[in-house]
Amino acid sequence: MKNIAIILSGGKGVRLGDSRPKQLLKLAGKKVIEHTLDVFESHPLIDEIAVVSNIDNIQNIEEISLRNKFTKLKKILIGGTERYLSSLAAIKAYESEKEINLIFHDAVRPLVNHRIITDCIKALEKYNAVDVAIEVADTIIQVENSVIKSVPIRANLRSGQTPQAFKLETIKKAYDLALADANFKTTDDCGVVCKYLPTEPVFVVKGEQFNMKLTYKQDLFLLDKLFQLKSTQENKTDSFLQLKDKVIVVFGGSYGIGKDICNIAKENGAIVYSFSRSTDVDISIREKVSKALKEVYNKEGKINYVINTAAILQIQSLKNMSYDDIMTGLNVNYLGAIIVAKESYPYLKETKGALLLYTSSSYTRGRGLYSIYSSTKAAIVNLIQALSEEWEHVRINCINPERTLTPMRVKNFGNEPEGTLLDSIKVAKVSLSVVLSEKTGQIIDVKR
Repeated sequence: MKNIAIILSGGKGVRLGDSRPKQLLKLAGKKVIEHTLDVFESHPLIDEIAVVSNIDNIQNIEEISLRNKFTKLKKILIGGTERYLSSLAAIKAYESEKEINLIFHDAVRPLVNHRIITDCIKALEKYNAVDVAIEVADTIIQVENSVIKSVPIRANLRSGQTPQAFKLETIKKAYDLALADANFKTTDDCGVVCKYLPTEPVFVVKGEQFNMKLTYKQDLFLLDKLFQLKSTQENKTDSFLQLKDKVIVVFGGSYGIGKDICNIAKENGAIVYSFSRSTDVDISIREKVSKALKEVYNKEGKINYVINTAAILQIQSLKNMSYDDIMTGLNVNYLGAIIVAKESYPYLKETKGALLLYTSSSYTRGRGLYSIYSSTKAAIVNLIQALSEEWEHVRINCINPERTLTPMRVKNFGNEPEGTLLDSIKVAKVSLSVVLSEKTGQIIDVKR
């Protein structure tokens, strides 16, 4: 049985309130549909992929396919103004073939995982139609004229997701009957089977809360955070064989996380150059950064990765800070990151390399006594997200470590209870795994 993934990408993003289709918006360094296609491309049970797209977006899909070198994406079909017309386009494209499973999935559900896809395909060994759903957390009420008409039993209710999977002959038969109905209306394919093939059981695979659909503006924030959590799990590794002979420049490499990165990279065969204020390289001075990078390039002929761990922590209310202290904080924590990024770009573009910056858990909410530090760390997050869209051939990510045992922290807080802080070596290992990965535009949380 051949398994064909049908990625439904005909939406225009009206409810999102953006002029661009939501599947083509950037999220965690890639367009939403790219993340979705990645999952199906890498799934061992998926034999082929077809994208059903609005005619205006065909060229975008073609460019995405070429850029990512997708081997399973065989068809780009033109969808209709209604969702069911897009499903029909896929059915007609494959109706002449035999022994086919069609797995329909919303392009704007980029966090679908291999487990869900596998369960759908396995379920088709016994059933002809399969849905994906999760339990409903809230009480559902049925309303008529703004008055509650009934309150269904929550235990029997589910919230539908995708994929929805079918044997081709089953979904084709259901649509043949539906199209003969002058009053035909539907919002999903399982609904068509349920209504027009009422004796055909539709098996329900357990979905996931994170398999959410991008519909409204606030969904972008939620999906972005979910990608961060997903990245944290994927990037934990102690294997750094790919570091051999790679040239790494570390700014802030004299102590703490930066020093650990240097040591681990050297142990795994990397060629490492460390710069910091102790070696007379202040990252807030462009000439110093430019000279350091140029010296490395002239000696090694390449730079694969640049990592900037340099930062200063000032714990003081803004009203008590001198302007010299304010400018120092801004220059080192933010301007320095910009300088490192801008000066590194030509070298990293040449090697299709990666830049890694650091934020802090305080970036999500400004804290009293940390106004300059927190705001610069928030700016770092916005910087890497923006640059990930600008830089096609350079990956850029950001590490967000939990409170970590470093000399900078000890200097500010003294000795804290054993076991309450993150080990800096763990942060260093995650950092190196991130520069080796293909991810870009992501904020990776590192926790104890």
